[in-house]
Amino acid sequence: MANPIFSNLPTTIFEEMSGLARSLGGINLGQGFPDDLGPEPIRRKAADAVLNGYNQYPPMRGLPELRQAVAAHYAAHQGLDLDWEQEVTITSGATEALTASFLALIQPGDEVVLFQPLYDSYAPMIRLAGGVPRLVRLSPPHWRFTRGMLEAAFSERTRFVVLNNPTNPTGVVLPDEDLALLAEFCVRRDAVAICDEVWEQVVFGPARHRPLMAYPGMRERTVKIGSAGKMFGLTGWKVGFLCAAPELTHSLARAHQFLTFTTPPNLQVAVAWGLQHAGDWFASMPRQLEASRDRLAEGLRREGFAVLPSQGTYFLNLDLPASGVTEADRAFCLRAVQEAGVAAIPVSAFYEQEPVTTIVRLCFSKADAVLDEGVARLSKARDLSRKA
Repeated sequence: MANPIFSNLPTTIFEEMSGLARSLGGINLGQGFPDDLGPEPIRRKAADAVLNGYNQYPPMRGLPELRQAVAAHYAAHQGLDLDWEQEVTITSGATEALTASFLALIQPGDEVVLFQPLYDSYAPMIRLAGGVPRLVRLSPPHWRFTRGMLEAAFSERTRFVVLNNPTNPTGVVLPDEDLALLAEFCVRRDAVAICDEVWEQVVFGPARHRPLMAYPGMRERTVKIGSAGKMFGLTGWKVGFLCAAPELTHSLARAHQFLTFTTPPNLQVAVAWGLQHAGDWFASMPRQLEASRDRLAEGLRREGFAVLPSQGTYFLNLDLPASGVTEADRAFCLRAVQEAGVAAIPVSAFYEQEPVTTIVRLCFSKADAVLDEGVARLSKARDLSRKA
């Protein structure tokens, strides 16, 4: 009697690898969460709000002070002019925002263009809404799409495209020319873009995040999704931002009201305060993560691993064959956690079709000692793999 969309799904690779790391006492470089507790002033604000503030149902669309703060944040950081009353909805995390978008907008038979590797919740929820995924396969080391790829994926039935940028698991921040190309296709084919931009503040070096909503013709046809959890390194808070033109928001908010209806008010208060009083957080946080990325990458290179570039997110990737590993990514990751005590994520898990099986994703938002030990254990895993 179960819905096969869900009953046929395996346990997520993140839960599988994290569970093995916990049960075996291993180091977890798999699931993407920081070791750091997150900004103390924001956490104190949440604690004070739950003790001394309002703890009943907040407005379904979110507290006005948070919606105002979200609009102001995107105006200051990305040059977007959002009407907080008509165009911003607060959700219980970005995954809920994505689900609300799919359920609110997709009608049975609509085709939805997706880019592999893709986050594992996209395709099942699109199918639940009656949509038909059309997969574009991206490949290392650059993970770029081309005009030819888009021509092959878009059809007369294409109504939506889902874009994750900056990109998990690849660590790529898409350049202007790729975004402009995708915007061109959306406008020409009259498609709505649902943009998962949760990593928008976690960008390194010369790379720059630009929202697809800012491109010509995209303002009225883009759903922009953000995440306070990723912005502030508080991944368990599950506070998301759903931004779109009023005509889209009308339906998005009505789907949201029958999913979670509201988000804990104390967390909303704290996030609003954080957005307004972040100080240099949005400059210092990426610098600290960039230092962690460099520490892990340099340690791996010293051990002879081939590391792919990472321009953003919490993740960098290893090229297994170039690192002297002949095992496929999943087999190597299982060996690494079970025999060497370090969890990683096989990038093949982010594909539905024709998976790339040579890349392993590592999370670097960890303490220095954890990263150093992770390098030693990955080196041990490679030695064990070669012997096997």
